[in-house]
Amino acid sequence: LSDDTKSAITASRLFGAEVTDCGLYYKVKGFGSKPSIPDNIIDVGNSGTTLRIALSIAALTDGWTFFTGDHQIRNRPVGPVIEALNNLGAEAFTSKNNGKAPAAVRGPAKGGFTKLDGLSSQFLTSILVSAPLFSGDTEIELTRLNEIPYVDITTWWLDKFNIKYTKSPDYMKFTVKGGQSYKPFKQTIPADFSTATFFIVLAAISGGEFKLKNLDITDPQGDKEVLNIIKKMGATVTIDNEYITIKGGKLKGIEIDMNAIPDALPALAVAGCFAEGETKLYNVLQARYKETDRIKVMCTELKKMGADIEELEDGLVIRNSKLKGTSLSGHHDHRVVMSLAIAGLCCDGETTVDTAEAAGVTVPEFFDIIKSCGGNISKS
Repeated sequence: LSDDTKSAITASRLFGAEVTDCGLYYKVKGFGSKPSIPDNIIDVGNSGTTLRIALSIAALTDGWTFFTGDHQIRNRPVGPVIEALNNLGAEAFTSKNNGKAPAAVRGPAKGGFTKLDGLSSQFLTSILVSAPLFSGDTEIELTRLNEIPYVDITTWWLDKFNIKYTKSPDYMKFTVKGGQSYKPFKQTIPADFSTATFFIVLAAISGGEFKLKNLDITDPQGDKEVLNIIKKMGATVTIDNEYITIKGGKLKGIEIDMNAIPDALPALAVAGCFAEGETKLYNVLQARYKETDRIKVMCTELKKMGADIEELEDGLVIRNSKLKGTSLSGHHDHRVVMSLAIAGLCCDGETTVDTAEAAGVTVPEFFDIIKSCGGNISKS
């Protein structure tokens, strides 16, 4: 139950959904195609996913919804969603006219045609989730699209609900029929490969062996590709019905197209430090527009540890390095904090990482899990 999950629950309740924690599961009573006009500003905290998807949910209401978030959210782009919603019959704007939160949306959107910049796949997901509930059909033409596996997750769910839509083979055009509805369902949500990435990489660089459970290798999450990447680098990966087992070994540097898996960049940058030769992470310009500019931040912080690393416009080049513990900044970014922590666990000396509380955005149990594996880690 991460901070991002709590943000999604809060937003859902403000739109009129009833969300009940039943211990082993959550029960949600939905609002159909007519969310309530929230009686308060929706503060999404650090959750970009919540913000982007909720913007289009707000386009279903006949009234204004206002959004804000923490300092990182207020520096992350939402302009393409705002522009698309205006093209589809809603009214939307950002308060500073800079394409970033705070933002406001008033519906109801009717559908129609819009172009969309898919710098983040979440912009497309946002429209795809709500467009079936618009009164008319929606046609989306992408000017670019990153992170296609995340779009596959979205369409995977649309298919489960028998939502009528079409997409071109290259994913650059979508049409969604309006006037549809979602049906109640019972579903076990697959565990998160983005979270698993830190433990996959930790096993690989430490030479240890981790067994991970609750991961579904058949679901469309893009970050499951990290298993193949680590295997190509030299680790051993075994998959059976219950566990995915990763055993570290002598790693070698490879070139990795990161476009589909930008969230894995911080952890794989660490892996590159422990691999013989050179590792190149490329085609991931969108990593500069996450909670932080992760390309710049990981280069800066790993250099403090002695890494031989350099920035590319769209990625990083990392050469085998003898890292040493030192004082680092996590930059209030959950993936940066956890990546630097696993680097510190596998190098000489003591490493301190500030803003460590940011790990709670997605993995509040991170430090306890590391301790349970024998890691010498403490949070102050």
